[in-house]
Amino acid sequence: MSGLVNALVIVAVITVVVVRQCSARRISDDKRWWILPGILLVISLREPGLVDPRHEVLSVVVLGAELAVALVTGAGWGWTSRLWREADGSLWSKGTKATVLVWTGGLALRTALYGAAALTGIHQGSAALLSALAVTLAVRSGVLMWRARQMRPAYGGCGDGMPSQSAWKDRV
Repeated sequence: MSGLVNALVIVAVITVVVVRQCSARRISDDKRWWILPGILLVISLREPGLVDPRHEVLSVVVLGAELAVALVTGAGWGWTSRLWREADGSLWSKGTKATVLVWTGGLALRTALYGAAALTGIHQGSAALLSALAVTLAVRSGVLMWRARQMRPAYGGCGDGMPSQSAWKDRV
């Protein structure tokens, strides 16, 4: 894929992610939460510019640091998102002010890494950015799915030893 197409894919994905993050979204029990990050990772791995051939060792170190920042950003994003259940039992999520701080911190760290790499002569292509975005989205989605599975249903009574609300009402 050309650099222009990669840039358009990155901008489109970030736009979709930010819009979804800023609004309340229903979380489904869909087991395919990993598909978008997987596609982005495959695209990034197929690109030739993931590692700078002139500075392989330093390029791998910078890429590793960027992936570590992506991992922390994704985890922070997943943990700072607000989760709640509606009365019908549906699960919802929305980013908070802390989520915005996590995103801002992650962007600042990535910008600093990119700048440091550029100052040392390391060329980072869009493949590195795509792979970091894939890791961020995968970790965030994984954390949200894990948190969602830990939440009790809003209506109670699912084998947790507590009577359901309807059973309690029937006895009164």
